[in-house]
Amino acid sequence: MSLGKRLGAECLGTFWLVFGGCGSAVLAAAFPRLGIGLLGVALAFGLTVLTMAYAIGHVSGCHLNPAVTLGLATGRRFPWRDVVPYMAAQVVGAIVAATVLYFIASGKEGFKVGDFAANGFAEHSPGGYSLPAALVAEVVLTFMFLTIILGATDRRAPAGFAPIAIGLGLTLIHLIGIPVTNTSVNPARSTGPALFVGGWAIAQLWLFWVAPLAGAALAGLLFPAMTAEKPAAPRA
Repeated sequence: MSLGKRLGAECLGTFWLVFGGCGSAVLAAAFPRLGIGLLGVALAFGLTVLTMAYAIGHVSGCHLNPAVTLGLATGRRFPWRDVVPYMAAQVVGAIVAATVLYFIASGKEGFKVGDFAANGFAEHSPGGYSLPAALVAEVVLTFMFLTIILGATDRRAPAGFAPIAIGLGLTLIHLIGIPVTNTSVNPARSTGPALFVGGWAIAQLWLFWVAPLAGAALAGLLFPAMTAEKPAAPRA
């Protein structure tokens, strides 16, 4: 598959992740009487990854996340030369999704941007968690997300079930992380909404790049050693 087609798939898939996941938080989480709440938002994020894994996994690998791309490259599952193009496509998809979501959300009378599903810590953490707590949470949750991905897509794992494990894994991660940081584990997902919130969201965005990338790289380094995996040759 050509790089251009793979980048298009990554852009579309990341669009769906941000539009579906953040859209559920912005449009449906607190809707009167029918709000889906934390559980619904967590499930929405998991469903976006599960559905896209089946839709575009055979095209691009369905990373949808700069941290996933870095973790797979670190684990020698993905060629380093494609890391930056993949990350760029993912960020573009996230920004387009946030733009469409903003347009829809602002169509309601009395709309205020608020936190617009942005990620934050301290006074901008949903549960008031500190910077160190947010940092540790994002590193650990991303580490576990990459561990799930690397394990579920291992050649020794049952074939065909990886999207289910990964989607449910992301759902669990959101159930844990939403009170702490609103859950990032994905720098692209954090970047899209932050551009519309501005101010504090832009100022705190660094953490939601640094922590997920660090957690993903650590998983990419440790997983082969933990499982005695013989790394597959990166796709040309």
